[in-house]
Amino acid sequence: MIRESPVTRASLLMRLRDGSNQEAWHEFLELYGPLVYGFVRHRGLQDADAADVLQDVLRSVNGAVGRLEYDKQKGGFRAWLFAITRNKLTNFVASRRARPHGSGDTAQHEQLAATPDRSDAWEQEWEREFQRQVAARAMQIIEAEFESRTWQAFWQTAVEGRSAADVSREIGLSTGAIYVAKSRVLARLKSEVERLMAEEES
Repeated sequence: MIRESPVTRASLLMRLRDGSNQEAWHEFLELYGPLVYGFVRHRGLQDADAADVLQDVLRSVNGAVGRLEYDKQKGGFRAWLFAITRNKLTNFVASRRARPHGSGDTAQHEQLAATPDRSDAWEQEWEREFQRQVAARAMQIIEAEFESRTWQAFWQTAVEGRSAADVSREIGLSTGAIYVAKSRVLARLKSEVERLMAEEES
């Protein structure tokens, strides 16, 4: 299970400046690796290419983190990471456009070629990916707080979109209990997402 995020991004930044602090880098990768990877995948990169861009981003973070002055009024840690990711992805897309197309990746090249260069479009996708990752992390954190059937009632109705009647027959709870379980988990999930967001913005 992913550990809870640190109290502030500033505290993580300070620990990252010590290049030998493996725990800080592991925490950074847990928290931000899925965000970077998910973002570049949604821009049309295949798995191996997305992993390469992620490694490129990590190298840049490692080289620049000592010079970064954390100032949330100027956009904070996430905006800084987005700027690095956008630059690495732009460079990757440009290099791919310059190469001859291989026979096995025509669809990928077409999607990359159609990728808008507008910064605001990428920024919106970055924020959507961030929201997805926060929700996923919140669910991992709170799952252990609920009984298995309560969690299944939530997961199958809220995430998988199944009807309460179908789930009721499968897991042995009444439809009323399914709705109550879903409501309980959603309320707890909302509070956890709010907590994570507050920490992210601190």
